[in-house]
Amino acid sequence: MTLDAIQVFEQMGLFNVRPHLHACSALLNCLVKDGVTNMVWKVHKRMVQPGVVENIHVYNCLIHTCSKSGDAERAEKLLNEMEVKGVCPDIFTYNTLISLYCRKDGRIRDANKLLNEMSERKVQADNITCNTLINTYCKIGDLKSAFKFKNKISEAGLKPDPFTYKALMHGLCKTHELESAKELLFSMLDDGFSPSYCTYSWIVDGYCKKDNVDAILTLLDEFLSKGLCLDISVYKALIRSLCKIERIECDEKLFNHMEANGISADSIIFTSLAYAYCKAGKSSAASKILQEMARRRLMITANIYRCFSAADDSGNKVLQIFWDHVVERGLMSRNTMNKIRQMAM
Repeated sequence: MTLDAIQVFEQMGLFNVRPHLHACSALLNCLVKDGVTNMVWKVHKRMVQPGVVENIHVYNCLIHTCSKSGDAERAEKLLNEMEVKGVCPDIFTYNTLISLYCRKDGRIRDANKLLNEMSERKVQADNITCNTLINTYCKIGDLKSAFKFKNKISEAGLKPDPFTYKALMHGLCKTHELESAKELLFSMLDDGFSPSYCTYSWIVDGYCKKDNVDAILTLLDEFLSKGLCLDISVYKALIRSLCKIERIECDEKLFNHMEANGISADSIIFTSLAYAYCKAGKSSAASKILQEMARRRLMITANIYRCFSAADDSGNKVLQIFWDHVVERGLMSRNTMNKIRQMAM
């Protein structure tokens, strides 16, 4: 469809037909979404030649294109051009530029300057604005500033969303502030959001790195005491982490508890348990787990293979033997095995 639109646009130029501003804006927007950045600039050039005057939507498309290609300098020139032509930036303009600055060599000061400019122009920051800055501050370890922007969300009459919580928890786990991360997790749940497997894993893995197994084991009780409905993400994070440190007896209890509550294990949980048994030299138990996995028609994907191989880079032969058993039992599709061969090349 976009290609057809470009052909019509070019035909209009051949017959000296002036394109409509809204049509140009729609075409530019499609090109940006499709990632055809070179064509964006060509269309823009042909658009202004017959005298079409850019509006805020056209400039936003152009600045979004700059953001995708990481061209902050060109984006700044466009912003200056808007000023000269009397086109006022809107929330989309500022959010795109702030995101670009945060990704471009950590230009957090420039991002904050734009935030001040927004305030002066009475452009209200939204969740995207604050979340972008929160995520950036968390990445550089400045949690004080990150939480300041979380408060800014509330002050603006908005509410933190799942991305807000996820960014803050990741930041807290990176700086080993696990108790704070856990409290934030409970706040997230109280606000009606469901944390992902990754979110639970950051906290559990943090306790694993501190060798605090007791804290991991009490997590389940804490969740239950708060009346939370546990899903597979919680069990997956706990079992996966405990398998890494070879606490198989704890994994067995968690697995039985999960299944007793009507939650069926997935491929990651079965693979974690089977590999933990293999490492512990319990080949019979590992075989039973793989057999049950096959019975439930669960398969090991290329992503699971990559994650387990990356986590166990010690070069021992146990992992390779384990994968051989997996293949023998037909737990990998041909497509998955082809992808694995490509990864090895």
